[in-house]
Amino acid sequence: MIVCVAVVGHQNNPLYIQSFTDADDALKLRHIVHCSLDVVDERVNNPKKSGPTLNETFLGLLYPTENYKVYGYLTNTKVKFILVTTDLDVKDADVRNFFRRFHAAYVDAISNPFHEPGKKITSKTFAERVSTIVKSFGMSSTR
Repeated sequence: MIVCVAVVGHQNNPLYIQSFTDADDALKLRHIVHCSLDVVDERVNNPKKSGPTLNETFLGLLYPTENYKVYGYLTNTKVKFILVTTDLDVKDADVRNFFRRFHAAYVDAISNPFHEPGKKITSKTFAERVSTIVKSFGMSSTR
């Protein structure tokens, strides 16, 4: 189950954070997202140590915690997508598919002529699309 998704700008400023759990966990999830930025920067700045090539946007599993697994994705414009899940046996194909759909929703949201680049995403349509994508996460493997 996905518990949090985040979009973080190229200067590590939060553009969108949505948690899908109780309000008590929201602060903890924001902290997990913030900590994952260090791992993303490490992988981007040291590509030889961690596997993915420079052309690879999917960063894979950033780090596991006791209760969560954190995945990352980096766009060509250095915008970071963070996914926090409670599932311990998530398939990479499902995560890649999630990020592909999430990236498409993000592109649609920032293509709005009224959106200011680098500012928080406040679009209700984007939030609804994200909720739909989150609800359908992992459905392809459980026909």
